[in-house]
Amino acid sequence: MRKDRFSVLWLQAGSCGGCTMSLIEHGRRGLFAELDAFGIELVWHPSLSEETGEEARAILEAVEAGERRLDALVVEGSVLMGPAGTGRCQILAGTGRTMADWVTSLARRAGVVVAVGSCAAYGGIPRAEPDPAEATGLQFDGADRGGALGAGFRAKGGLPVVAVAGCAPHPGWIVETLAALAAGVLSAEDLDGAGRPKFFADHLAHHGCSRNEFYEFKASAERASDRGCLMEHLGCKATQAVGDCNQRAWNGSGSCTDGGYACIGCTSPGFETARGFLVTPKIAGIPVGLPLDMPKAWFMALAALSKSATPRRVRLNAISDHVVVPPGRGRRGSEGGEG
Repeated sequence: MRKDRFSVLWLQAGSCGGCTMSLIEHGRRGLFAELDAFGIELVWHPSLSEETGEEARAILEAVEAGERRLDALVVEGSVLMGPAGTGRCQILAGTGRTMADWVTSLARRAGVVVAVGSCAAYGGIPRAEPDPAEATGLQFDGADRGGALGAGFRAKGGLPVVAVAGCAPHPGWIVETLAALAAGVLSAEDLDGAGRPKFFADHLAHHGCSRNEFYEFKASAERASDRGCLMEHLGCKATQAVGDCNQRAWNGSGSCTDGGYACIGCTSPGFETARGFLVTPKIAGIPVGLPLDMPKAWFMALAALSKSATPRRVRLNAISDHVVVPPGRGRRGSEGGEG
């Protein structure tokens, strides 16, 4: 366990601030108590810190000059490179310098660089067409390596950019990533091909979904208020989307699919350009987006078999906003068979 505190400087680039809003919901004791427990010092955050104006500028300048140690630079939001590559779409107030310039300069001083949110990781929402601000991620531009820091960038500690993707990421993903970095137990082998920590990226949002019984029988919701599976008609990408979203509660309870909102695959590069927000794209009636690792022919055979075996209870409950047939009730209302 390190004796000195793990110093974190947080910048907000082309951001809505949603990642910070997610972050502050972490932990029953409150965010700052949680960070303190892991030995993490938040040197400066534009929304959460008291320092503003000259005080904030002095912190940035001290870090840039190497006068103050920086263990982790955290960037929230896309890096805006426009217009025409000048970066002047976003100037850091009071400095006269672009945010792109500050990010590049401070990244060279940091022991590790962390992209919080899919905007910082891959460009995210600001990168969607039209893109007059020329938004990009730190080490990816969409699914392509590159971004503001370049494909070959490595922080002083040897790691590429650590991408805590999501729109917004789960607060646990953010804090647990920082805690692992502070403890020195996150290595390059612990990141997937898109820079995401494997502790959440080795799962799918589908895992643990409360609608899985409906998925198994391909009993599909037809309206947003229905209880059935959201994949066939309502655009849910949970079977393709990285994240343990349904295995841990968000802000105490629930998830997107628990709330009746289809997964949009927000942890994936290029999610903002995908077809099928709240409606499933189909060709000849077949969904375009299929579960990862499953050939289309297998899925079609499985779907046909599952639908033929769908219990009446599941079929009716799938297209209702409440349970109309409870478990174990048959057609005549008796315990036992489905009828």
